[in-house]
Amino acid sequence: MHRSRFAQLVIDCETTDPDWAAQFWAQALGCRIHRLHSSGDAMYRQLLTHENQPCVLVQAVEHASRMHLDIETDDVEAEVVRLEQLGAARIAQVKQWWVMAAPTGQRFCVLPPQRPDFPAHSNVWR
Repeated sequence: MHRSRFAQLVIDCETTDPDWAAQFWAQALGCRIHRLHSSGDAMYRQLLTHENQPCVLVQAVEHASRMHLDIETDDVEAEVVRLEQLGAARIAQVKQWWVMAAPTGQRFCVLPPQRPDFPAHSNVWR
């Protein structure tokens, strides 16, 4: 048994300046910007949304700009296997998470819990 749920929307921006990218999206969505403090998070900015809205991250990337979603889980491997059984494919492992492709081509990530209310509002899979 493991749990998972939709965690956040990630706005991938082809830039080396995450502050510049986050400024546009923060103003467009009416959010404040929160700079993550871990050295491994230098290319991310979190947009502070209301409690009942999904989390939104702005990420500076080297590939073409796009958006992707993250699925958080208490067992990354079990969730990846479950999604593979639905037709998804592993693309690359990054740190503790997997980048995957849906059968329809969209990229998404499967990662450890990101939000403090996990697992209260998650799906249980057997």
